[in-house]
Amino acid sequence: MPLFRCPSRECVLNSKMSMVLFASVLRVGDGLPLSASTDYEQDKGLQETKKHVKALSKKLGQFPDRCALKTGQYNINFTSSLGLGYLMVCTENYPNVLAFCFLDELQREFIITYDNKRVNSAVRPYSFIEFDNFLQKTKQRYNSPRSLSTKINLANMQTELKLRPTYQLSPEDLGSINNFSYRTASKYKGIAPSQQLEPVCLPGVVSCVLSILCGGLNLLRGVHAIESVMQNDDHEDFIYVIAFFLGTAACLYQCYLFAYFSVWRNSKSFLAFALICLSNMYLYELRNVWQILFHVTVGAFTTLQIRLRQPQGKAPDYNV
Repeated sequence: MPLFRCPSRECVLNSKMSMVLFASVLRVGDGLPLSASTDYEQDKGLQETKKHVKALSKKLGQFPDRCALKTGQYNINFTSSLGLGYLMVCTENYPNVLAFCFLDELQREFIITYDNKRVNSAVRPYSFIEFDNFLQKTKQRYNSPRSLSTKINLANMQTELKLRPTYQLSPEDLGSINNFSYRTASKYKGIAPSQQLEPVCLPGVVSCVLSILCGGLNLLRGVHAIESVMQNDDHEDFIYVIAFFLGTAACLYQCYLFAYFSVWRNSKSFLAFALICLSNMYLYELRNVWQILFHVTVGAFTTLQIRLRQPQGKAPDYNV
């Protein structure tokens, strides 16, 4: 992969007096700080900004996975992925593209260095304080952007920021310095819209194909049931029509839940599976045991695949 110079030299020239001042890594679930750069700055404005950082770290999971907050002369930028958050404080004129390249580099190195089991088992703050060495070295590199511009690929990050702009937080989103407003923060609760599901695997594809097959069979039998009701004028059999079409809807809805993220996705998949079971209970007079077992097994298999295909965090950009 070839290296690129910054597409715009302005981001380097304008950053002459700009700096990365502070960086930290934390666990999103409980806001536990895992590592942080040593802070020698005693500026009052910076210390005030770090109060915002402390408050933000406690509610990081309620915001999109890439955000920025302007606080006076300083900017707070952060990203979150795979249960970890990466925050940095820089001067207000520090280039946005360099800021998020910096955070991506921290993310890549931390994921490579420490496994999830060790991170999840940490109970004391700054359990990975040795990572401070990498934080300090990386901070020094990014504070010398003239030499840095020849060593990293900024083109990918600039393209990503254009396609998926950083969400700009406001003071109202914070509510107060020491605590978040639950009313405003609740807007971002859950997975950010940009987050995708894990890649599709072969069992998942098979489950969707079988679900579509079951839905097609139910639809075909439902159409025939309607014709039978109309010809025989037997309205008591209309319950079978409803059961066939409910089974069709449940099968197709399971395919949708497998393909796309939805709030309460796992609960919805179980409800769809329950509907498949109920519809087949009503159809026991029209189907043999093997047919019913096939439809129920496919529904259970698809429900399992929906459960296994979880939302994924933003993958690190290894080309930066």
